[in-house]
Amino acid sequence: MNLLISRLTAFVAVALILFTPNLAQAGPVVLFDQSHGQQFLVEANRPLDLSGLAGVFAEQGAEIRTSTMPISDRVLKGVDVLIISGPFAPITPPEVLAVMKFVYHGGKLAVMAHISQPLMGLLPQMGIAMSSLAVAEQENIIGANAREFMVKDLTPHPLTVGLDSFNIHGGWALLEKKKDITVIARTTHKAWVDLNQNGQLGDNDAVQAFAMVLAGRSGSGSFAVFGDDAIFQNQFLKDGNLILARNLATWLCAKEKSI
Repeated sequence: MNLLISRLTAFVAVALILFTPNLAQAGPVVLFDQSHGQQFLVEANRPLDLSGLAGVFAEQGAEIRTSTMPISDRVLKGVDVLIISGPFAPITPPEVLAVMKFVYHGGKLAVMAHISQPLMGLLPQMGIAMSSLAVAEQENIIGANAREFMVKDLTPHPLTVGLDSFNIHGGWALLEKKKDITVIARTTHKAWVDLNQNGQLGDNDAVQAFAMVLAGRSGSGSFAVFGDDAIFQNQFLKDGNLILARNLATWLCAKEKSI
């Protein structure tokens, strides 16, 4: 009941900010991209929507905006934080250029993957590779699904303050390709990717620790990439996932220079 009330309160707060601009607080402008076939929305309060995450950013005094227009310099004008969560359509080359310019000139960016293909144009420009197959675990599994697990191997960072673990509900492995990108969270060394796609762990599958969250800088801006968008969906926005969301909002909305 308390969780339901919390979600409804966050939804009402976001609705007020989105649809009554005069009530928006003066603070960083946070833009949620909804121009790439996203199914999980800020304005809705279904289990997989992002109204709770938007509410977390609103708690930081942020002005919440959404956009269904392709990402461009014009769309990003006046924006401090860009969030691209769960795209189903590809980020096009002109959009990639606009995003990279935005970050280089001081913008903050958070990217959360639902499927990997739509991000295959953007992530390489950031110095990041993403697996085309989901990660499974042999330890810290939640229930009976090996692709739903706790992540406990965390690097000290603003994103992990007060955080012991968080939950993945179907995610993709990340690989940093540049030295200035930090692995924020990784699986155990027994995690695996089903390379032959037979549904069983075998000798030909990849078994190792996989990064699930990366953070880095480009120019004067900062970014974080998450191998799973479910982390911040309403249904899963609790316990460690909620702490991670609050840390993300605090970090991206901070006025001081990010690290």
